[in-house]
Amino acid sequence: MDLNILWFVLLGVLLAGYAVLDGFDLGVGILHLTVRDDEERRILMNSIGPIWDGNEVWLVTFGGALFAAFPEAYATVFSGFYLAFMLLLCCLIFRAVSMEFRSKRQSLRWRRSWDVSFSAASIVATLLFGVAVGNAIKGLPIGPDKEFAGTFWDLLGPYQIVVGLLAVATFAMHGSIYLYLKTEGGLQKRMHDWVWRTFGVFVTMYMLTTIFTLATMPEVTHNFTDYPIGWIVVVLNVLAIANIPRAIMKDRPGYAFFSSACTIIALTFLFGVALFPNLVVSSLDPAWSLTVYNAASSATTLGIMAWIALLGMPFVLTYTIIIYRVFRGKVRIGSFSY
Repeated sequence: MDLNILWFVLLGVLLAGYAVLDGFDLGVGILHLTVRDDEERRILMNSIGPIWDGNEVWLVTFGGALFAAFPEAYATVFSGFYLAFMLLLCCLIFRAVSMEFRSKRQSLRWRRSWDVSFSAASIVATLLFGVAVGNAIKGLPIGPDKEFAGTFWDLLGPYQIVVGLLAVATFAMHGSIYLYLKTEGGLQKRMHDWVWRTFGVFVTMYMLTTIFTLATMPEVTHNFTDYPIGWIVVVLNVLAIANIPRAIMKDRPGYAFFSSACTIIALTFLFGVALFPNLVVSSLDPAWSLTVYNAASSATTLGIMAWIALLGMPFVLTYTIIIYRVFRGKVRIGSFSY
């Protein structure tokens, strides 16, 4: 087995898991200010309260796996995205602090301030994730020394912003479907309306991003020529997207949420196919790109880490399944609620 490719796939699994799980709670944050009153905002926070920190474990694991398996890529990405990562870290911190502090006082101004902080942090964090994906596809100014040779503003081109907005639209849709699944009564009816709105924005951004990508970077499809089986995922992606409105019209929010999750997984797979075998594409010279081979740890390290992943992943999956099973059902405000 090619351990380099195995770790590329494992990174994709971790990234997809994070996008699906933390995607909906970031989506809840994006939609936080759309609800009417204090009680409804508390319901939104409590819908993700028991699980949001567990979801972010997938991001931490992804970072650790990238460091262990591909340290050259880790060093280049984190040095190039240093300011962006600091901003992202602040957003993730403010999300957590907002949830913990919001209900500590009855002051309307206090609660509104944390509501704005929670929603703004969710939007900016999601936008930054999308911008990072856009930069990975478009390429970064990487020199022959494997060092980032650009500035923060080089990361904010038109294409990267479009992908960032697609990420916001995707997570907002994913979050609205989750809230439609977890709420009831009048709030659920309003979330039903938001599902349609966010789905419309998502489809628009999905088509715009696809056209932008194929028109300016046709090389992203080169792996589909070598591995035509990848087109099956393209078809499944389209079917998953088309199934979301079908499930909503049939009043099957769980089915719609599953389709939304499959959409995100398929998009992550297509991102990996477009990128492979590169981890960081050099926009200055393709020969300077960091790949799964020239940026990898030794074969011994990759082998040891593979065994650790084999032993550790079942625990992560079991923990995730148990948590979601324990906190299944509709959200209600109680004495221990946020």
